[in-house]
Amino acid sequence: MKPDTRNSLLVAAAGAVGLLAATLYANRRGQYDLSGRVVLITGGSRGLGLILARQAVAEGARVAICARDADELERARQELAEAGSEVLALPCDLTQAADVTALVEQVQRQLGAIDVLINNAGIITAGPLDNIELRDYQDSMDTHFWAPLHAMQAVLPAMRRRGEGRIVNIASVGGKVAVPHLAPYCASKFALVGLSESYRAELLQYGVQVTTVCPGLMRTGSARHAIVKGQHKKEYAAFIIADSLPMLSMDADRAGREIWNACRRGDAEVILSVPAKVLSAFHGLFPGTTADVLGWVNRTLPAPNGSAGDERRRGYESESALSQSWLTGLTRKAEKRNNER
Repeated sequence: MKPDTRNSLLVAAAGAVGLLAATLYANRRGQYDLSGRVVLITGGSRGLGLILARQAVAEGARVAICARDADELERARQELAEAGSEVLALPCDLTQAADVTALVEQVQRQLGAIDVLINNAGIITAGPLDNIELRDYQDSMDTHFWAPLHAMQAVLPAMRRRGEGRIVNIASVGGKVAVPHLAPYCASKFALVGLSESYRAELLQYGVQVTTVCPGLMRTGSARHAIVKGQHKKEYAAFIIADSLPMLSMDADRAGREIWNACRRGDAEVILSVPAKVLSAFHGLFPGTTADVLGWVNRTLPAPNGSAGDERRRGYESESALSQSWLTGLTRKAEKRNNER
C-alpha cells in the first residue's frame, strides 16, 4: 500500500473514531434521576411536549402537562396515565402571568414541589415579510418569551429555597440563526435564548441549572398547526416537506432523549441535529456570509401574495397535492403518534 493511501486511511479512521467519541460524549446520560421527581411541561398535550412527558413518565416521574386545548390535554393525560404514573393535566393560558402562577401553585399542591420545568409551548408563523403583521410578532413574543418568563418566575422561589432545580427552555436553531420566512418565530426565539442564558448565569449560585435547547427541524407532526401566510399552499408545502425529510429533520423521540440527557447533565446548551449544528457553527464563524447565503435561499421561497396573503391559515387549512405527497410521509406518521390530529 502506498504511503499516501495509508496516511489517508489513517486520517479517515481517526476522524471516524473522533466523531463516534464526540457522539457518545454528547449523548452521555448524566446522573440526575427523574424517578419520583415532579416535572411540569408546558405545551405537553402534543408534539415534542408529549414525547418529553412520555419519556419522563417511563422513568417514574410525576408529570404535569398544560396547554390551552382541554380535549387535547385529556387525550394526552389518558395515554400517559396508562403507564401507571401520576399525571396532572391542566388547561392554562401561559401568556397570562396570573394564570401561570395559579398553575404552578396547583401543581405544587397536588404533586409537590416542582423539580423540573420544561418551557416547551410554542407557535410558528411562516410567510414573507410583506404578509407578516405586528400581531404575528406579538403572539410569538407572548408565547416564546413572556410565557417562559412567567413560568420561571413562578417556580424559582421554591427552587432557590431548596437549593436545586432544573429548567429547560426549548428555543430553536432559529434563535441563533435568522431563517427567511420565519421572522416572528426567529425574533422571539432569539429573545428566549438571551433570557435563558442570562438566567443560567445568575442562578447557578443557587443550585438551579438552566439548559437552553436549540433544535433544528424535528418530525413531531406539529407542522399542520403552523400558521401560514402569503401564498398559503406553497408556503405550507415548502415548510412541511423540509420538516419531513430525514436529511434535514430529526426523529423527535431521539430529540427527546437528547433533551433529557442534557437536562440530567445540567448542560448550558444543546443544539439538536447535524444540520442545525453545522448552520450554527458556520454562522458563528461567518455571520455575514451566512446572512448572504440565506438571502439567496429566500429567493427560492414563495413570493408575497398581496393583501390576500395577510390572512392567517393553519397548515391543515392549506393542504395541496404536494403537501400530501409521499414527501411528507414521515410527518404524517408523527401526527398520528403524537396527538397532533
